[in-house]
Amino acid sequence: MRHIISILIENEAGALSRVSGLFSARGYNIESLTVAPTEDASLSRITIVSIGSDDIIEQITKQLNKLIDVVKVVDLSESAHIERELMLIKVRATGQDREEMKRISDIFRGRIIDVTESTYVIELTGNTVKLDSFIKAIDTALILETVRTGVCGIGRGDRVLKV
Repeated sequence: MRHIISILIENEAGALSRVSGLFSARGYNIESLTVAPTEDASLSRITIVSIGSDDIIEQITKQLNKLIDVVKVVDLSESAHIERELMLIKVRATGQDREEMKRISDIFRGRIIDVTESTYVIELTGNTVKLDSFIKAIDTALILETVRTGVCGIGRGDRVLKV
């Protein structure tokens, strides 16, 4: 099962390395990882997407809580949450493909943010399924380059990850 783990951690050198090291030392794969400071400059928030059974994720959560830099750990997948990912995709856009790329981009609510004579760079945000669906909807021969941020997630309603 896919889990989104959100970690509040002290914003110090080596903290991310210790978290990722915990995963690799136990043979768990990180599907995506995002990190950025929070509104409190002394804290950062790490969002990790990993695949594993509930028991494995529970074990990971317990191990993360033992790390000295970790302030709080939450598995967002346990309840209602919002997740988003950003993708920039450069596509070949010449002749008939040019109008088709614009049409597909509009269908997926993407924005064309760079235009040249032969390419478009399209920006899309949404959940992983939406971004994967966009890639499947276009001819893969037209894709020149793809960059994705990884998942960012936040709990819905009153659920807050704070100290």
